[in-house]
Amino acid sequence: MDRQTTRISPADIDRQREFCEQIHERSAALPTPPLAFVDTYGCQQNEADSERIRGYLASMGYGFTESEEAADAIVINTCAIREHAEDRVLGNVGALVHAKRRHPGQIICLCGCMAQEPQVAEKIRQSYRHVDLVFGPHALWKFPELFCRVLTRRGRVFDIADEPGSIAEGIPVVRQSGIKGWVSIMYGCNNFCSYCIVPYVRGRERSRKPEDVLAEVKALADEGYRDITLLGQNVNSYGKDLGLDIDFADLLERIDAIPGDFLIRFMTSHPKDASQKLFETMARCKKVAPAFHLPFQAGSDRILKAMNRVYDRAGYLDKVRRLREQVPDVVITSDVIVGFPGETTPEFEETLSLIEEVRFNALFTFIYSPREGTPAASMPDPMSRAEKQANFQRLVDVQNVISAEKHAAYVGKTLRCLIDGVSEDAGSALTARTPGNRLVRVADGDASLVGQFRDVEITAANTWSLFGKLAGRG
Repeated sequence: MDRQTTRISPADIDRQREFCEQIHERSAALPTPPLAFVDTYGCQQNEADSERIRGYLASMGYGFTESEEAADAIVINTCAIREHAEDRVLGNVGALVHAKRRHPGQIICLCGCMAQEPQVAEKIRQSYRHVDLVFGPHALWKFPELFCRVLTRRGRVFDIADEPGSIAEGIPVVRQSGIKGWVSIMYGCNNFCSYCIVPYVRGRERSRKPEDVLAEVKALADEGYRDITLLGQNVNSYGKDLGLDIDFADLLERIDAIPGDFLIRFMTSHPKDASQKLFETMARCKKVAPAFHLPFQAGSDRILKAMNRVYDRAGYLDKVRRLREQVPDVVITSDVIVGFPGETTPEFEETLSLIEEVRFNALFTFIYSPREGTPAASMPDPMSRAEKQANFQRLVDVQNVISAEKHAAYVGKTLRCLIDGVSEDAGSALTARTPGNRLVRVADGDASLVGQFRDVEITAANTWSLFGKLAGRG
């Protein structure tokens, strides 16, 4: 198959706007404006995709609701990373049959990574006949056209063709927050880790042009966004396909030069492409947050090779060392998989020893979940689920102690934090984030401070969060 990136033309996006206008006219003729419910599962990239789905729906004349019962259209944006997530989605989709019976005109759409898996799409086709529209990430740019086909009652619509992936600029966006903004700088993945379905459902790596990324970030900064996260399956690979002599570190530096008071974050990074140049750029840039999510997945070289991670334990540890040399206050988080096929107890112990050596601020931990179509799904896997669960708990216990100690070291410090919400917990009024993205529960203040940077004195801590008060108050 040709894996050349397709750049969707402005004319094609204009055609989608025409479909939006057609549907908007239809919506305007209704007694009350139609409502849509967009339900998102999975990663920040899915959240960014849902913001574009909402943008299209708003252009079609739809308002938004959080009620499945009140919705005239339901869009479920799915994740395929783990089996549990898929089971949860299918359970929720199955339950929608009751709402559809009560509201026969309701349109139900399933999109995202799950929808791109052929076996899932076939299951939806055969067993979930109340679902009207199924489309994968490659088809998101033409959602209005697909939705229009459903509205005009030409039967159920499936668009899940295996494509290399595309870049589409100019899609309208409705963001969920006026404080934090997601900016996709690239899509897809070329790494083919043996356990991961992402390259199969999101296509190959393809980078947005730097001028398009810079324009989007500048617009967010001009609108007052304070926390801007650059997204990609592997942001460190940015620019390799552009032929423009620009890499991710260069892009960070250009974004750092955009006027405004905001933080720049990014995720996620693959260790093989995390460069010394990137570490030095982080240290030099004033707006780049001292936070780095660097998945290591396993501490055993044999397991890393079986995972096709293309680095070894020593190389990973060396990059962590060099990162901390350049950014001494950096907060490092990571992903780790427990129970990869064939992992032995001594190999799991190597993962524990790496965690103790690095002392991550926090970990995202998972028990291996087989994904149909990936090489790891057919590997021998003799360790029992009970053994994997016991190892998982050991890992969590070790990391919880480290996280608590890391957080305790903040007590007595005053940090410039972004007030990002009103707390729902008793004993705190607001929530905030440190530059390293640690959650702070702030005892005082009111909702008028949300969206502002304020100095917060850290007064206490536990494993999962910090506690503080606005500096200079009592």
